[in-house]
Amino acid sequence: MNGYESLKSNMNFQNVYKNGVSYANKYLVMYVLENRTDNLRLGISVSKKVGNSIVRHRLTRLIRESVRLNSGSILKGYDIVIIARANLKGKNYADTESALLHLLRLHKILSI
Repeated sequence: MNGYESLKSNMNFQNVYKNGVSYANKYLVMYVLENRTDNLRLGISVSKKVGNSIVRHRLTRLIRESVRLNSGSILKGYDIVIIARANLKGKNYADTESALLHLLRLHKILSI
C-alpha cells in the first residue's frame, strides 16, 4: 500500500472541486476536502493543454511519487485533487516535490 487511495470517479473529483478549498502555486493547483475517514484519497489531473500523453503520464508519475514518498507526513482524513499546470512540463522531481510540499503547508495538512 502506498499510504493513500485513489480518487477515480468523476463524481468524487467534482465533489472535491465544489466543496473543497484550493491553493495554487506556479506548478500545481491543490483542492483539499475533509472526508471524515481515516484515509488519504488522492486524485491527479493533467489536462491535454499541458502536453501529449507521454508528457501527461510523466507528470502524473512525478506527482504520485512525490505524494508516495511524503505520505507519512501528510495528515489522513482528506480527499486531495492535484492539478498540474503547464509550467510543470519539463521540470524535474525536486521541483515537483517542492511545489507539492509548499501547497500541503498552505493547506496545513503536513505534519512536519
